[in-house]
Amino acid sequence: MAPSEPKSVWNVAAALGEGPVWTGGALWFTDIKQQKIHRFDPATGGRASWAAPEQVGFVLPAQGGGFVAGLMSGLHRFDEATGSFSLIVEMEPDRPNNRLNDGVVDPAGRLWFGTMDNGETEKTGAFYRFERGIVSRTGLEGIAITNGPALSPDGTILYFVDTRAGTIGAADVAPDGALGAARPFVRIDPADGFPDGPAVDAEGYVWIGLYAGWEARRYSPAGELVGRVRFPVANITKLAFGGEDLRTAYATTARQHLRPGEIERQPQAGDLFEFRVDVPGLPCPAVAI
Repeated sequence: MAPSEPKSVWNVAAALGEGPVWTGGALWFTDIKQQKIHRFDPATGGRASWAAPEQVGFVLPAQGGGFVAGLMSGLHRFDEATGSFSLIVEMEPDRPNNRLNDGVVDPAGRLWFGTMDNGETEKTGAFYRFERGIVSRTGLEGIAITNGPALSPDGTILYFVDTRAGTIGAADVAPDGALGAARPFVRIDPADGFPDGPAVDAEGYVWIGLYAGWEARRYSPAGELVGRVRFPVANITKLAFGGEDLRTAYATTARQHLRPGEIERQPQAGDLFEFRVDVPGLPCPAVAI
């Protein structure tokens, strides 16, 4: 069955929407540049927003309640009841122009996340693993704009994105969290847009949002393009699967870098979109703090 047409469910006008995740019966996401965390409840249409003290790339559920938020300075505990943030671990104090951008939780509760140059040009970004209070380097570094990572359903393959290079790579994950050698997975022609946030469905197929590409794509585990969904806006940043059956795909989008005339032609730029898919996603595990 072909996916349905995307429709806007929240005209939130995000400068840089990112990090969608389905948890607790709602879709959570961020607006990095406006320093906001948003919650959308499709059952009631309810919408709520929280101000973050810094640019915030993602919020992911934490064991014991609350969230882990990726702020510019590092990983923080976020309490939605009070709106408070508390530092868990500082990241890259020697790189003040870097920020955290995107993250994912594996079945063991480990948090994998990336840092990047806030100016989007210097190759100062890297991918890290957070496991029960300890941050480790993965060896994936020297990247200007990191996106993802994402994981295969069993957590044994890590997919990671170098947006400026237009590449999605893959690496095997050992039981102890160590990564094997990185290998190419997919390369996106710059004429088609730039790969942004990835998400993996229950069949192990990789969905990727295309920034400046007007679409999201679905790739097989062998790297074959098997599906695409066109949007009425250019900048698709990331997908997440939600709803009771995990077959509603939500997509964050962005207004960043669009000129006034382009926004006039794309009035839904920055909106939160949804569409239905045949293959469901996977539930998001909680981060083991």
